[in-house]
Amino acid sequence: MNTGSNEPGEVAVATDETEVDGVKGDSEQGLGSRAPEFVKARRALHVSWQVGVFVIGLAIVVTGIILLPLPGPGWVIIFGGMAVWATEFVWAQLVLRWTKRKVTEAAQRALDPKVRRRNIILTTIGLVIVGVLLGIYLWKFGIVMPWKIKDQ
Repeated sequence: MNTGSNEPGEVAVATDETEVDGVKGDSEQGLGSRAPEFVKARRALHVSWQVGVFVIGLAIVVTGIILLPLPGPGWVIIFGGMAVWATEFVWAQLVLRWTKRKVTEAAQRALDPKVRRRNIILTTIGLVIVGVLLGIYLWKFGIVMPWKIKDQ
């Protein structure tokens, strides 16, 4: 297996040769570290750089995981942490590419007229059910809350 480097201490970078009209897009950059060249030139500095990137990314991902059950943009923060990891680690770059591909496919499916019509119908039915339940609640209890605030 040829990693593209025969020298010890050099970092192998896998490149993605996909070009559109002879120009590589930002999403089609090669895989590997995006650390500055002076950092990649020194093994100890590069490893410490990777550790720092991993710790910062981990803190961001853990924050996102904590925010999942709480009100807040948990998934956005998790993917932000993945983006931090993707600046240095190939596995994170591959996960982000896969995620972007799946999100794009889901967006295309959502724009399909049949799917949009189904979603609009289901949303309308759901709103009607919520409206009926709210009407039954107001008819049975009125606007007064069911618990007695005066007794406390």
